[in-house]
Amino acid sequence: MFRLRRSINCDHNATTPVSLGVRKAMVKELAGSQANASTPYREGRKAAFLVSQARLALAKALTAEPESLIFTSGATEANNCLRTIAKLLPSDRRTIIYNPMEHPSVLEPLKLLGSEGFTLIEAKPDCLGRIEADHLRELWTVQVSLLVMMAANNETGTFYDLKAIVRLAHERGALVFSDMVQALGKTRVDLGALEVDYASFSAHKIYGPKGIGVLYIRPGAPFAPLIVGGSQESGLRAGTECLHNLAGFGQACREIPGLLEKIPDLRRRKEHFIDQIKAELPTVRINTPSGEESQPGTVSLTLAGFENSHLLGQLDYHGLEVAAGSACRTGANEPSHVLLAIGLSPEEARSTLRVSFGHNLTDGQLKYVISIFKMILSGRESGAITVVRPGELTEELVFSKNISIIHIKRYPKFKGPSPLPTSRVIALGDKVAWEALKPSGPLLLTCDVGYDAPIMAWSLKRRGFKELSFLAAGLWGLKIAQPDLWTRLRSADNYALIKARDHIDAP
Repeated sequence: MFRLRRSINCDHNATTPVSLGVRKAMVKELAGSQANASTPYREGRKAAFLVSQARLALAKALTAEPESLIFTSGATEANNCLRTIAKLLPSDRRTIIYNPMEHPSVLEPLKLLGSEGFTLIEAKPDCLGRIEADHLRELWTVQVSLLVMMAANNETGTFYDLKAIVRLAHERGALVFSDMVQALGKTRVDLGALEVDYASFSAHKIYGPKGIGVLYIRPGAPFAPLIVGGSQESGLRAGTECLHNLAGFGQACREIPGLLEKIPDLRRRKEHFIDQIKAELPTVRINTPSGEESQPGTVSLTLAGFENSHLLGQLDYHGLEVAAGSACRTGANEPSHVLLAIGLSPEEARSTLRVSFGHNLTDGQLKYVISIFKMILSGRESGAITVVRPGELTEELVFSKNISIIHIKRYPKFKGPSPLPTSRVIALGDKVAWEALKPSGPLLLTCDVGYDAPIMAWSLKRRGFKELSFLAAGLWGLKIAQPDLWTRLRSADNYALIKARDHIDAP
């Protein structure tokens, strides 16, 4: 939100920066024809040709037939096609085996299928997230007709032996759906050799644009469209094509060979980072397999004695962008399901960071990243911000006239009373409101589940705010630690006492 002294993206599993080549391809298309690819006249035919060229580029990158690829709005849409695919399964074989470490865009459709009569069998990963074909064989029943197994995990970086897993499933007459978003550009993908039945991909994980993905359907595999209402994509996915995104996706696929060439250097930098962190903090737990069993740039670190929410704020203050888990789950009050699946306790999960380096990381940038991590982990960070634990919050602090409280909301159009009677609500993305804020005495930041407040506390520190504190674990933690206090603070009487001063309506 605010300008950083230095900015290094260490969260490439969340998204990647658009490459220069992709940017040029998209600008060229935006500046050119805006015809509909379904129209028969010349400009429409040119648009249709662009769609076909993007499909060919992706087919080459995946070693697949162009006709087997359906463009979607992203991998989330492609993964949601699980719902229509599953309903085509034989009525006497409605059992699905799945990896519990899947992305939420896979787990949520599976959950819905479970509520609709499908039987779900959860595989059990080991401490590094690996699932072997032998383990799946032990789980198998004659009713299994679909196996859901990602190619690479977005939090731990673990690669799965899809070839062996697909062979097992096909021997038993089952289909395989694989979220391969985190594999493309990080290992060679050959769909023809893998023989997977369905696979999803996303452009913005390979230095392409957001808002476009693809679903691969092996020739002959059953499929019913999730979105209907048009003849696009051979009638399998309705909707007018987004030409500039297609141009960007196609170019990103053409650049994949260059990404693969950089894998050894990226893996070397990751291993050096791990070695340096181990030297500074010998108790660190590495949740990522070593060598070629994991993505070249991803490492999951459990840092005993540290809270990931506070670490995110400190690292952001120094310009390092890292994650506590999947970007789609940031802001949730429960610990990462991926980390719980590999055996971490909720406390350990909340002490875990995911660092994912990109191919553009230089040795100089890596040196800076390591120096900041070492400074923070060693306790040498200067000008620490006060952490208020949920059990330490008191009514006196909340109602003190000398302390300003700001509650941070994720949604800019939030309407309703402030969560605490004396707090002012500012949306996380309300740049105008944050920039208008001036240092004027002690400031306590709160948020719903504990991630946004430390980030903004360190951002305000950068702007010169001196007396800063934040509520650890957010209001979610307060409700659990002090339910009686939470009830008292939320009473209508307390809101009425300060309504005139802060213009807050009672709940």
